[in-house]
Amino acid sequence: MSIWVASPEPVELRPNASEEDLQLVISAVYKHVLGNHHVMESQRLDSAESLLRNGDISVRGFVRAVAKSDLYRSLFFESSSAYSFIENNFQNLLGRAPEDQSEISAHTNICLERGYDGEIDSYIDSDEYWKSFGENTAPYLRGQNTEAGLKNNSFNRTLVIAGGNASNNPGKKALLTSDIAGNRPTKVKSPKSSVSSTADTTGRFRISVTGANTGGSRTPRSNTSYEVGYKQLQNKIRTIQRFGGKIVSIESI
Repeated sequence: MSIWVASPEPVELRPNASEEDLQLVISAVYKHVLGNHHVMESQRLDSAESLLRNGDISVRGFVRAVAKSDLYRSLFFESSSAYSFIENNFQNLLGRAPEDQSEISAHTNICLERGYDGEIDSYIDSDEYWKSFGENTAPYLRGQNTEAGLKNNSFNRTLVIAGGNASNNPGKKALLTSDIAGNRPTKVKSPKSSVSSTADTTGRFRISVTGANTGGSRTPRSNTSYEVGYKQLQNKIRTIQRFGGKIVSIESI
């Protein structure tokens, strides 16, 4: 059984929109940015909704408010690994999966250098976001379509992290770690199936790092590398980040 995700209809807030039109846009933003999480009345961002209604912020500004909210942080950051957080940000804010290790590494470093808000801003302020959604279109899943500038493998990876239209992705484990780190194509399987094969989960990876001090010495190491198994990969990444390291690359060995 394969994963199937329908092509969405973009939802745009047009000038002189009615209250009904506004609510459609607000609902579309909540649904996509929060990964199909059911938003209770008490969790709605009333202040940001009012700013949008009054024209004080655009849809892009509302997306930023949702992504920087305590709710988004609790769903995708506080209980997730760094890889999972970044995967979810790509899906929720750009509508696609990360393409390769260079994107993961770049955003890992953004998290380290610019913090949570800087990581969120890096997606919403990007040229890709502007070209894809502009100022007043709610983000939607776009990586399942053929599109200029996106690699062919983005199709499979987007379907895997999306898990179907009815999926709810908050708090999920990172699903593409081994495929992206090993530069392997991603296979589309049933949502109940494991993404990684037995070979993937028993493979080893070399993490190249600069600036980390994980050995207890007072002087940070300039460059070093670590070899770990797949099951230790996530924990090692977190340790490197905790000690101020910058991940240069992760390679399958």
